[in-house]
Amino acid sequence: MILVTGGLGFIGSHTVVSLLNAGHDVVATRFRVGRIPSFLAGKKFAVESVDVAGPHAVIETALKHKVTSIIHLVVTPLGGLSPAEDYRMNMSGLINVLEAGRIAGVKRISVASSSSIYGGVAEGPYREDMPLRMRGAHPTEAFKKAFEVLSQHFGDRTGIEIACLRIGNVWGPLYHSMNNLPSRLAHAAVKGQPAPLPRPNGRPDFAGDSLDAIYVGDCGEGICLVHTAPKLDHAVYNIGSGRVTTGADFAAAIKKAVPETAVTLQDGQGPDNRGINPALDLSRAAAIGYRPAFSLDDAMSDYVAWLRAGNAF
Repeated sequence: MILVTGGLGFIGSHTVVSLLNAGHDVVATRFRVGRIPSFLAGKKFAVESVDVAGPHAVIETALKHKVTSIIHLVVTPLGGLSPAEDYRMNMSGLINVLEAGRIAGVKRISVASSSSIYGGVAEGPYREDMPLRMRGAHPTEAFKKAFEVLSQHFGDRTGIEIACLRIGNVWGPLYHSMNNLPSRLAHAAVKGQPAPLPRPNGRPDFAGDSLDAIYVGDCGEGICLVHTAPKLDHAVYNIGSGRVTTGADFAAAIKKAVPETAVTLQDGQGPDNRGINPALDLSRAAAIGYRPAFSLDDAMSDYVAWLRAGNAF
């Protein structure tokens, strides 16, 4: 039985689908999430309401379901908590998950990290063995660096195998914060509005901004493959598309999916653009069978179809 914390969330629900399709038994946790995504309807898996920041809930769930491994995907809402509460939620959640794994006797815990930890690296493709700066300019960068160091140390002391998953910029069905460009393009196109929809922070979108953007279905598959691999040769794995996608690429993809969409992006690159060639090197994940299945055009068409079917996000 595999425990997926945040298993009904954006990335978690797609990870659960991949695990179920691969024949694994799953228990997914949720917190303040009431809905079951349509693509999980009718599938057989357990669901538990769990606040991972609580001292006993994760342990009780792990023991109740005789969990053999854990995938920790819970994240706090970006910008939604005070600094102190952000610390408490993130770090309490991590230690509670790790301790639940120790008490339940699991062999492996996979911990969600992020490609944001490559912040400050001037040029990609980003490899897992690259040296990283000793600071976090962004909450995600800071917490994920801490997660990697602390979870690996816990594993060294307890004998639990820890896999840190450096996940790229994820987009697709169930994404709801409307920060990323492809989601705002797709939502605008389906609504028949000029694209993209405005960013929540009001900043403009640039045609030349580039990143490693991974469709959420590929992300779930990558997490599944790394977590369930019989043997892992490394402690850290990139999970992304392995290619650079620009704002102009996303604009072209939405124009193919919904040709009548009017798209306007600013020329050039914005001040927050990543370094040169910010693609994730996927050599480690590829060695255990990971290959992104979605092209950019196929992913955008799939996302548009999802939204047109009347789904919530």
